[in-house]
Amino acid sequence: MSKKPLPDISRKIDDLTSLEALALHDELAEHIAYHNQRYHGDDDPEITDGEFDILTRTLAALEEAFPETASAQSPSQLVGTAPSSGFGKITHNLPMLSLSNAFDDEDVYEFIARVKRFLSLEETAPLALTAEPKIDGLSLSLRYENGQLKTAATRGDGAVGEDVTANIMVIDSIPKSLKALPDSPMPPIFEVRGELYMDKADFLALNERQEARGDKLFANPRNAAAGSLRQKDATVTARRPLKFFAYSAGQIEGQSWQTHSDFLQSLTDYGFSVNPLTATCHVAEDVLAHYQKIGTERARLDYDIDGVVYKVDDHDYQRRLGQVSRAPRWAIAHKFPAEKATTIIEDIDIQVGRTGALTPVARLRPVNVGGVIVSNATLHNEDEIIRKDIRIGDHVVLQRAGDVIPQIIETIVKDRPADSRPYEFPTICPICQSEAIRPDGEVVRRCTGGFACDAQSVEQLKHFVSRNAFDIEGLGSKQIELFFELGWLARPADIFKLIDRAHEIAGLDRMGEKSAANLVAAINERRIIELERVIYGLGIRQIGQATAKLLAQHYESLPALMKAAQDAQDEASTAYHDLVNIDQIGDGVAADIISFFADERNQQAVLDLLEEITPITPEKPASDSVVTGKTIVFTGTLMTSSRAEAKAQAERLGAKVAGSVSSKTDFVVVGADAGSKAKKAQSLGVPILSEEEWQKLVQIEDA
Repeated sequence: MSKKPLPDISRKIDDLTSLEALALHDELAEHIAYHNQRYHGDDDPEITDGEFDILTRTLAALEEAFPETASAQSPSQLVGTAPSSGFGKITHNLPMLSLSNAFDDEDVYEFIARVKRFLSLEETAPLALTAEPKIDGLSLSLRYENGQLKTAATRGDGAVGEDVTANIMVIDSIPKSLKALPDSPMPPIFEVRGELYMDKADFLALNERQEARGDKLFANPRNAAAGSLRQKDATVTARRPLKFFAYSAGQIEGQSWQTHSDFLQSLTDYGFSVNPLTATCHVAEDVLAHYQKIGTERARLDYDIDGVVYKVDDHDYQRRLGQVSRAPRWAIAHKFPAEKATTIIEDIDIQVGRTGALTPVARLRPVNVGGVIVSNATLHNEDEIIRKDIRIGDHVVLQRAGDVIPQIIETIVKDRPADSRPYEFPTICPICQSEAIRPDGEVVRRCTGGFACDAQSVEQLKHFVSRNAFDIEGLGSKQIELFFELGWLARPADIFKLIDRAHEIAGLDRMGEKSAANLVAAINERRIIELERVIYGLGIRQIGQATAKLLAQHYESLPALMKAAQDAQDEASTAYHDLVNIDQIGDGVAADIISFFADERNQQAVLDLLEEITPITPEKPASDSVVTGKTIVFTGTLMTSSRAEAKAQAERLGAKVAGSVSSKTDFVVVGADAGSKAKKAQSLGVPILSEEEWQKLVQIEDA
């Protein structure tokens, strides 16, 4: 199977409409979830860290510009991915958070200023920060009880990780017991967190051994470390040269420290390796100077790093700062800048995505860019190829880093071959040979083959089982691809017929009776499911979670939605006007809904699916509460519930939740860190409620 094409993010966010923003958000969320699983869960990433970073940065920028796109299920609110079913699970006593990113000096200055504002410190007041190299490895949490190592877990999704205790016990570089310190009692619970890694020389030697045996090569040291740890046979892990840098605390009882620097010193005393390039700095200029120093030494280091992490040194300040979303307020990762290289475009391939989008990908003569071998680069769309006049055979300048997708930034025209010709973008799908059309006003050309196109069918099925759709545990991208190749899957309904193949599934490589039984149980658990998830899972273009929920609430059943869409083919009909009058659904979205249900193959796929599942009709919102019909905006960090929970509560009471403040807004509910929306509400005279006042109001209605 080909790699999953990256979404087109070439358009400026400011130029998007609200509906286009919702569609892009859903596409980004789907890609981030997919690549999170490939990186954290499968140890087999398809894209570089830089490519992944730009997806998450774009998502964050989109949610900032269009707050209505955010939800509790957004990747911006999640950490890592769910633990693999191949290992036991360990719930972290304290969550393992991710980090916010800085990409330039200005981001670092703003981070320091933001911390000082939160702590009510003067701008000129000193603020001690530790600066530590950001190791490109696998995050682990090690729990010691009375000085003895008891359990070890991966980050997982931040709340629950994989139990890798047995494998950690065979790694020589990890202490199995803490060193006793004079005049210091052994803490009853001591949980230390850090990064498991493989150094560059050991990685190259391992790949040489893999190649000699005809085994799969690892893409980079991080993958080698993760793959070595996630072995069913711990003796394999024992033979791999894995190392560990400790850098932070989890749950600790019986001991405390005033500063992070003191804690790091104690880690060394207890027998852990702490990165020797860690330094404590007191002003922004010293922090940035140390960042530059580490950057110059980066290529000569024995291990891979992709930035420098800054942490507020004072532990009392850390406690006061707390966290927001999935990251602490007191730390930030400063990524390294882009690096460039020159190479040659050997070919241009066309990949076909779930919605039929044809995405051009440059196949490059492999080149080392910033320590990573790059052989592919997305070209986004045909307009991008024309704008940069990109041709097969061109010498090009390539750029990649922690903040940029590997991309072609320019062609070297003077080195262009004499027989070079402009690239002709195909008008026929390379997978199914159906016509590929480019609707007026769009930058993307799409295959019209639908379910007849294998590429679309596979991606549709992956979307169908994704987290925000049917979320079937144990049925990921690899399994979908395998079952499709075996001829077991073609349409969504076929997933539910897999239960009849339990014996065949058990006989597949790396499955077995237990895995097959677990998969059957997971499939059967999804036979009764919320209607909005079903609609979202169908993969209708431009229909994300928010729009799927609106359609579910309006039509209340899938047959009713399908009948209405078919009747709405006549734009003069009542059905059409009813459809476009639904909030957030205009002519463009309506056209995609109508087109989907007008296709006889899609109609039959839906009817077949309904023979296997029972969609749950959504509850109708209240029609007589004090906030019924009111427009409410939430801003800032809520302390008693998540933003998504508050929004759901408001909608249940019949309110409309908006993402921006206007004269039509009835209430603005403000939490911690409220910013421009609160100021705008004040200037417009819109009533402002504290979180406590809002809770009192809705508790009365919920009572």
